Amino acid sequence: MQAQLRIATNITRTTRVQTLPHHSPYVLNSVHEALRHTSSGQHTPRKTIFSGIQPTGIPHLGNYLGALVNWVNLQRNAAPADRLFFSIVGLHALTLPQNPIKLRQERLDTLAILLAVGLDPRRSVIFCQDQVPQHAELAWMLNCTTPIGKLQRMTTWKSKLATARNANSTDEIDESHLNLGLFAYPVLQAADILLYRATHVPVGEDQQQHIELSRDLADLFNRTHKERVFPLPQHIITPAKRILSLRDPSQKMSKSAPHPASRILLTDPPETIEKKIKSAVTDSERGVEYDPAARPGVANLLTILDACRALSGETSPGESEDTSTRLETLASEISTLSHADFKRLVNDAVQTTLAPIRDEYARIRADESYLRDVAEAGRMRAFEVAEGTMADVREVLGVGRL
Repeated sequence: MQAQLRIATNITRTTRVQTLPHHSPYVLNSVHEALRHTSSGQHTPRKTIFSGIQPTGIPHLGNYLGALVNWVNLQRNAAPADRLFFSIVGLHALTLPQNPIKLRQERLDTLAILLAVGLDPRRSVIFCQDQVPQHAELAWMLNCTTPIGKLQRMTTWKSKLATARNANSTDEIDESHLNLGLFAYPVLQAADILLYRATHVPVGEDQQQHIELSRDLADLFNRTHKERVFPLPQHIITPAKRILSLRDPSQKMSKSAPHPASRILLTDPPETIEKKIKSAVTDSERGVEYDPAARPGVANLLTILDACRALSGETSPGESEDTSTRLETLASEISTLSHADFKRLVNDAVQTTLAPIRDEYARIRADESYLRDVAEAGRMRAFEVAEGTMADVREVLGVGRL
């Protein structure tokens, strides 16, 4: 039976590659090589890394410093045998109402951004989750064994609903507005991870609960069926920067916040960036001091300045150096600056960081044919791995081919 499955998979793979229209040799050659490597059985991956981003608008500076920089570093530092999957998770975007025309464009926008920041489709599998149907299939199978109590304890769906309803806190939400997709989306997130048998997942502080759910569901599946179908994924602790809203530094910078000046988009033109930083909330105290509790606005701008300087090579913080200590040192060096001069310093650092990304994005986004080639190449590679996993899952559950 396994031999038959392999033959069927090889036929499917060959057919898909041969019928693809207008794909560049660069993209297709890398896909052929990746598929050969994946199916040869000659190499056992040391790590399989998975992460995803929703296509709900251009990523902002907080997304970049908090996640995308780490993705690029993971790609750069990965061992040759490691596999990396970075997904544009369109199915998650559907948990809230979306304009279909806008969503289609935002999927392309997000793909272009991922390439512009440095992800390489020859090294990483970059794909749209919604183009690989096995995500939804596995999510349903996991739904069938997920205790409702676990989902009720998840916090992120509550904050998403609060944001969508413009509530000030999760205590104010009316659960009558909750739909099943939003309530169960942590299970889809677990399916995203387990479908590629991910061993490591880079996450922020607010996502660790989701990794624990993924581990619990993988362990439950393995124990129930007495088969080790899924590894138990580990979260990767990365030096993520928590970038706050420029208008309300008690909140994270967010794509969904109502005030556009609260965030700096990676594609914002220079004059827009300057205007947003000039209007960023600080306080009435003189000088610059790192005190997140008493002076959150100033502390947030210091965090942005430090992160952008590190990316541009202006500073090289030691591995053992505590972030707070480094920011306190930076603040002491510029403590006498006025808020206006301090903001000019921050603006210069942000402009230096984002200019090459903005230019590369504009170049890539103008070539939709190339973007579709990359998306299709990533889909093929993701489909190959996903179908291999689902063949095992279906067999274990008794819903495989008769």
